Amino acid sequence: MTKNFLFYLLISVGLLSACHRQPEKYSTWSVYGGSKDNIHYSAAHQIDTDNVGQLRPAWEYHTGDADSNSQIQVNSIIVDGILYGVSPRLKIFALDAATGKLKWSFDPARPDGGVIQKMALNVCRGIAYYRGSAEDQRLFYSAGSSLYCIDALTGCPVPSFGENGMIDLHDDLGRDVKDLYVAGTTPGIIYKDLLIVGDRVAEEAAAAPGHIRAYDVHTGRLRWIFHTIPYPGEEGYSSWADTAAYKHLGGANAWSGFSLDEDKGVLFSPVGSASFDFYGGRRIGDDLFANCVIALDAATGRRIWHYQTVHHDVWDRDPPTPPIPVTVQKDGRTIAAVVQVTKSGLVFLLDRSTGQPLYPVVERPVPSVSELAGEKLSPTQPVPTVLPSFARRSLTEADLNTLVPDSSYQDIKKKLAGYHSNPFDPPSREGTVIFPGFDGGAEWGGPAYDPTTGLLYVNANEMPWILTMVNSAPPPAAAGGMNVGQAARALFTANCMTCHGPERQGGGNYPSLIGMKKKYTEDQFLTLVSSGRRMMPAFRQLSPAEKHALAAFILDNTPSEQRPFVNDNKTPEDPYFHLPYTSTGYNKFVTKEGYPAVMPPWGTLTAIDLNKAAIVWRDTLGDYPELKARGIHSGTENYGGPVVTAGGLLFIAATSDAKFRAFNKRTGQLLWETDLPAAGFATPSVYTVDGRQYVVIACGGGKLHKKSGDSYVAFALP
Repeated sequence: MTKNFLFYLLISVGLLSACHRQPEKYSTWSVYGGSKDNIHYSAAHQIDTDNVGQLRPAWEYHTGDADSNSQIQVNSIIVDGILYGVSPRLKIFALDAATGKLKWSFDPARPDGGVIQKMALNVCRGIAYYRGSAEDQRLFYSAGSSLYCIDALTGCPVPSFGENGMIDLHDDLGRDVKDLYVAGTTPGIIYKDLLIVGDRVAEEAAAAPGHIRAYDVHTGRLRWIFHTIPYPGEEGYSSWADTAAYKHLGGANAWSGFSLDEDKGVLFSPVGSASFDFYGGRRIGDDLFANCVIALDAATGRRIWHYQTVHHDVWDRDPPTPPIPVTVQKDGRTIAAVVQVTKSGLVFLLDRSTGQPLYPVVERPVPSVSELAGEKLSPTQPVPTVLPSFARRSLTEADLNTLVPDSSYQDIKKKLAGYHSNPFDPPSREGTVIFPGFDGGAEWGGPAYDPTTGLLYVNANEMPWILTMVNSAPPPAAAGGMNVGQAARALFTANCMTCHGPERQGGGNYPSLIGMKKKYTEDQFLTLVSSGRRMMPAFRQLSPAEKHALAAFILDNTPSEQRPFVNDNKTPEDPYFHLPYTSTGYNKFVTKEGYPAVMPPWGTLTAIDLNKAAIVWRDTLGDYPELKARGIHSGTENYGGPVVTAGGLLFIAATSDAKFRAFNKRTGQLLWETDLPAAGFATPSVYTVDGRQYVVIACGGGKLHKKSGDSYVAFALP
């Protein structure tokens, strides 16, 4: 008798409790994250712990449009035997899910009436699917700031939705943000006839607000909006000391998507940090609803409850992934809850009805004095107790990397001595350690949850970064007598330095700008600045003179130091957008050899029993090949999440070594791994067609200086 037969026999005779049964909603993968509760779980069990070693590629589809810096972060959806995905250049396509054969493709940048549509080609992480009838099946996805409604049967825009099948995400935000960065990266979620969306917005001072919006799936008409930066008279408005903040400030956006308790009609959303990320002198107060887990009535947008995980965030510690509904056994009771994992490695477990913590959360005193004038920090921060952290949270000399030569070790030791390195130490001119890192701890891939066991699985990064603050340069328009060279440097400092560093050297996931003149002509660069590309926003707010000065600086066409700068920008700068401080960029704390300054593991995979509030197992995830050859299992930074199945397996790619792995979900034992054509910085999807189970992963690479790819690879048993 096989174990799977025994399992279902026990169900049929009622010997397994209801919580161990496999709900119908987990038998398909038609929603981003697998289901509307976004738990990354599949009831498929054909592939199991006994036969997973026999997995082989079933098909591979090449999109054909990758370039040297492209990425694919898509979690595919599969409906009625058709797989829907998105290419590196944001073409949406439909494949036969059993063979990988292309059915149709739609290119949002194709010629339309002789005019090429210009847009910021950001990453796209997935698609939302709506079925009104057999003839009315719609796909919703974003290419930059354009939200498209595509006929799932034909691949054509649905003309009755918005304007010829598209709406501009700059619209409906309550103020004019046409020149600010707004893009959809994570797909919205469908509730009845509503499409609920969040956005990615800029993280500098000049940022659009991140209000949550719901649109009619048929017409594209706005049905409701929830102000994440509250208006007068709304809950949370008094948490901002400046009563005019809602008119100017941005951020507080639901960039990582949602989960949904569809039966009760409750939407759960993480809300990001307010802009500017690292200086809050213009936003004194707790800044609700930034850095919150929030529950909304999905039909109306009415707030039900909220819980703030960081007060007045100045460390970019926003929730990186949606809170997910779970069921917990505690004190003899069955409790409906939501769990929120964080960049800092903390786990918040909240009552699903009230938002109150199931285990005590203490308001821990933290440094409350900043060296930055005008800043006013929160004196306490919430820290969960009982529930274990899944990543290290502080960096001391004892934690430093000793795998490198002594001269390299002495270098990082000396640097650490000059940094502020305790959790919640404020941003500083000397440098403040952000650990486990700006990208987590947990990151946008999100956790997986097994409703049959109560285990939560979360992959994490443990990479220290250094946040360094400097004085901002005065804006060109405000500095009389500025010459072109000075204006160019000021523009770079204000608009580019946070991502690309003070010397254009790049850092983290942001590329170096050194040698750009070999890649771009001035005209090409001006087009790039105006339209944006992937993670780079469009700088529409800059005047032509400002763009030309910036181009001269970055392309090394050194502008004359003597020629006066004459700005043709007729729009006065909003004083809220010019801050006295900025950061020198997203800089990893690494050794001379380029390894993390902390001892391994640098990437982990952890299973947490939410019923017992305990770690069940924890593995190192990924390898550096040269260290593996020395017998060192180091782990790597990882992007994209795991999926867990009824077959006893956990599948995950995510690592920089371009491997795809399967673990025993109960023990953490590695059962299978294979090489991918490029790193799979995405979350897999699990589905079944004609009785055969598949696992598919997007292989886009592109992050962590890894080669880019253009393919989706599906695996199945022979």
